[in-house]
Amino acid sequence: MTRRIPLLPTLLVAAAVATMIGLGVWQLRRAEWKARLIASYEQAQAFSSTVPWPRDERALEASAFRWSGFECDRVVAMRAGAGTHADGTKGWQHIARCALDGGGEAEVALGWSPQPQAPQWDGGETRGVIAPSGVLVAAPPLAGMEPLALPDPADLPNNHLGYAGQWFFFALTAAIIYVVALRRRGRR
Repeated sequence: MTRRIPLLPTLLVAAAVATMIGLGVWQLRRAEWKARLIASYEQAQAFSSTVPWPRDERALEASAFRWSGFECDRVVAMRAGAGTHADGTKGWQHIARCALDGGGEAEVALGWSPQPQAPQWDGGETRGVIAPSGVLVAAPPLAGMEPLALPDPADLPNNHLGYAGQWFFFALTAAIIYVVALRRRGRR
């Protein structure tokens, strides 16, 4: 008597294993892409020249980690969030959303403080480093604040290789479990 392998469960497991392997390969490609992106950001960081403030997403991505600035015509909103002082101390960063001359808005991280209360700042000339989030980190700090840690490409995570390993491990585990289940089924 021959043992029959169940068709539908086998197809489902094969599809799941193939999907997990595909996700692992995709993460390997993402790891290569992220490494190139970080390398380009590190190269951009080395440039000392100032770039004009980017007005669209494409220009923003090309300008990340570069020095720039803009004239804040008026402060539209103010918010606070977690921030790191230039010396590594944790606290608050205060970010002003500004209306720009000629239309549009931009955000500037004014600086660091130990308190969440917003500083008084009415706008003016800004200068600093463009973070990948699109916020200008002011250097020197504004509104009497203390300096924030400047954006650093080394802080960007590239954990895609680990994710790829997880997907390959999941695929292998699923295949092994299915083979063991088939063997147990065959013994009955």
